[in-house]
Amino acid sequence: MQIIGSEILTNLLYLISQSLLIPVIIVLVVFITYAVLSLGGFLTERFSRSKFDVNKTEKLIRAISKSSTPEEMKEKVNDSELEDDHKEILIKIISNYDIGPLARRALATKLTEEEELQYSSITQKTDILVRLGPTMGLMGTLIPLGPGLGALGSGDINTLAQSLMVAFDTTVTGLAAGSIGFIISRYRKKWYTDELSILESIVEATLEGLDKCQKEGNF
Repeated sequence: MQIIGSEILTNLLYLISQSLLIPVIIVLVVFITYAVLSLGGFLTERFSRSKFDVNKTEKLIRAISKSSTPEEMKEKVNDSELEDDHKEILIKIISNYDIGPLARRALATKLTEEEELQYSSITQKTDILVRLGPTMGLMGTLIPLGPGLGALGSGDINTLAQSLMVAFDTTVTGLAAGSIGFIISRYRKKWYTDELSILESIVEATLEGLDKCQKEGNF
């Protein structure tokens, strides 16, 4: 009775594992396709982005600090080489000059957090490739080995060879997708961390400038 129960469970596990092979291969095809497309977008972003370095940051902070009115601040921001998304954040903060200092700071914090979440959502997609690509590749490696080893026991070399080909192909595909995702995520996280650091510095200077204008009675 125990032997029969063991055989039923073993056969059930075998059917489950073999039924997963096609879905795993489909997922790997989707992963490698997305990885290649992401690599193209990454290279485009890499060569099209203009770095807003420390000198430009210092120049803009000084310009904002020396502004005497919110409108003058807006002009300095619009004339800078900041990214359009960051300009919109600063303009929105400056446009709300008529609310209290604490409310302005709360708004600035919320806008900065939204930008950080947007960056995080971009990198999370390639992080999935890093985590699941090799895992799917490993599953695609192990699943065909069952029938392959069974075929080896019966002397069917052709079936074994086909199983090994599937195993190797899925391993390479999973590792390739994970490697591409790792490279993209690593560089993008570095870029976005630098950009957020610059944005936070300019936001602080903007809030300080608005506080100064308010104390001087310029609005």
